[in-house]
Amino acid sequence: MSSFSAFKQAVKSAAEQFKSIPKTETIRIISHLDADGISAAAILIKAIQRSNRKYLVSIVHQLNKQIIDKLKQEDYKYYVFTDLGSGQLDSLKEMSDRQILVLDHHKPVDVEAGNIMHINPHIFGIDGSKDISGAGVVYFFSTALDEQNKDMSHIAIVGAIGDNQEDNGFSELTSEIVADAEKLDLINVNKGLKLFGIQTRPLHKALEYCTDPYIPDVSNSESGVIQFLNELKIPAREDKGFRKVIDLSQDEMQRLIAGIIMKRKNEENPEDVLGNIYTLPNERLGHSLRDAKEFSTLLNATGRLNRASLGISVCLGNEKAKSKANALSKEYKKEIVNAMNWFRDNADEESVVRGKNFVIINTGDNILPTMVGTLASIVSKGNKFNEGTFILSLGQLGDGYTKVSLRVVGDKKDYADLKSVVKSIAEGLQESEVGGHTYAAGAMIRTQDEEVFINKAKQVFESYLNSSALD
Repeated sequence: MSSFSAFKQAVKSAAEQFKSIPKTETIRIISHLDADGISAAAILIKAIQRSNRKYLVSIVHQLNKQIIDKLKQEDYKYYVFTDLGSGQLDSLKEMSDRQILVLDHHKPVDVEAGNIMHINPHIFGIDGSKDISGAGVVYFFSTALDEQNKDMSHIAIVGAIGDNQEDNGFSELTSEIVADAEKLDLINVNKGLKLFGIQTRPLHKALEYCTDPYIPDVSNSESGVIQFLNELKIPAREDKGFRKVIDLSQDEMQRLIAGIIMKRKNEENPEDVLGNIYTLPNERLGHSLRDAKEFSTLLNATGRLNRASLGISVCLGNEKAKSKANALSKEYKKEIVNAMNWFRDNADEESVVRGKNFVIINTGDNILPTMVGTLASIVSKGNKFNEGTFILSLGQLGDGYTKVSLRVVGDKKDYADLKSVVKSIAEGLQESEVGGHTYAAGAMIRTQDEEVFINKAKQVFESYLNSSALD
């Protein structure tokens, strides 16, 4: 039996066991606050609603002992953990009087699952960091419950994109989900210009903010953008206002693509500006939900601004929620600007530590702690630091704990397993929790341990200067 077949058989068995739960019981759902976790929760909720069951959902920053201890005090019998849980099997096993299902794609801890029904692609030799997202795992589980749940296939793709699993296409498992979505006309896949905000941003702003891929003399330069568009004879505005990428004619788009490739002629892969564009045709033209990448960013916004329930409602198609979430995304952008401004203003202060191959950004309580991962990602995608530079950001949660995020500058596939890096830094720290993937990882540590953690991080990062960056 192939690894994919074994995985699907395990999912089918879990679904059959789930069906045996009495419909009088409430299903307790715990999921992660990022786009993948919110998508996963929404897919499961749709399946539960369709089967006329009751549920209660909680979205969390990270599953730690504190949260699990609180869950132990609840009276519910049936728990489903989505997009998390595989790293906390030891603690979850303490809930031995409950029936627990874990649907996750993060690398699991090497322990027996005990009373837990544990579905994770890694168990079957499938790399959950790139081959399937948490939403994808839940999607296969939900369609095993009822094939009607394929109508959530587009949401599973939004989750996978939110987890950075799209790389000029998806792996075989996720490609099956894409095919389901295409058959139901829930998603269209076309080659195009990889600019974020093609549905919503003015053309000149989409170009100015484009750092992945980087466009020399254009990215981060408003005057450079205007000059560039003038040279291409592409107007940035018309009578009704600024033009968006979707407003360009086919001829203008071809000129824009050619112009960007020429700007990037000295780059290693100048044509990297082209890739797959995932469009949700049932969403309104010009709305952020019409583009899967913008959709995933909007879900991140709801999670990081503590409005995850709104994100779930958006995934379930609630029109009022869509309007509210679109407004919330503006607030999210303000928080991103606040975080980047803080980083800029404190670049030469003690809170930003630089080494030969690392930058450590300790934001304290100066930005939303849920934004430290976003901050690290944006900094890692800029052009200020050399490839292979580790970007570590920290932010205090205010409850005695600090959230940590780690990214790396450059092609993430060429560098170390970031989850292993964080794990080695946090080793020995009491009450620390490490999570994430090969390409994006993080941790929760006690705030009192920040100095110890940072000093250990410096040592670990510096060790990579004397060894190959490749695994």
